[in-house]
Amino acid sequence: MSKSTAIVLVHGFWGGAAHWAKVITELARRGYTSLHAVEMPLTSLADDAERVRKMVRQQTGPVILVGHSYGGAVLSEAGDLPNVAGLVYVAAFAPDAGESPGGITQQDPPVAAPNLAPDSDGYLWIKADKFHESFCQDLDAEEALVMAVTQKAPLAGTFGDAVAAPAWRSKPSWYQISSQDRMIAPTNQQRMSARMNARKVVTLDAGHASLASRPSEIADLIEEAAATV
Repeated sequence: MSKSTAIVLVHGFWGGAAHWAKVITELARRGYTSLHAVEMPLTSLADDAERVRKMVRQQTGPVILVGHSYGGAVLSEAGDLPNVAGLVYVAAFAPDAGESPGGITQQDPPVAAPNLAPDSDGYLWIKADKFHESFCQDLDAEEALVMAVTQKAPLAGTFGDAVAAPAWRSKPSWYQISSQDRMIAPTNQQRMSARMNARKVVTLDAGHASLASRPSEIADLIEEAAATV
């Protein structure tokens, strides 16, 4: 196993690349030297997938793509590039062909669905005073406050963008379920991970922001994926 395998981290809705901070430092401590965190516009699935493809194409060797939340839908859309060796889903959407994050959400609405609010410009926010309890109830209040204030809202229409040909049908995949998730219902995560026939499924007693509350376990799963390269 080479610690130089490129690991590309893809954030979700209501956060940017910095949401991966603890996973980045954990992987660096373990000796990984090719770490990249994409900053997506969250304007459409097509825009976000193209941004990830550009990052992946910049890598000279095999890539492990890691997606949190909506980032999993982006992985599913963009992960079919030849140098993508594996996909890691972190409390993430894994839509099948023709499915969208919004459609999956409607199948089993999450606990925090009432805490989402659109603004007059078409962006969808988590209400600031509900962010902690909705997104990251297992983080401390100060960290949750920073996440709430710096949240990156998506254009609401992005929820309805469907995946065309999901990469998890042809690429090795790994999945982490958050059993206390209030943003993507755990039952939806269980269903998505089961149908993708993942190499490994890990369930953590964590909220939606498991990448921040359980970075060591997330790094373990990424490392397991990287070991197959």
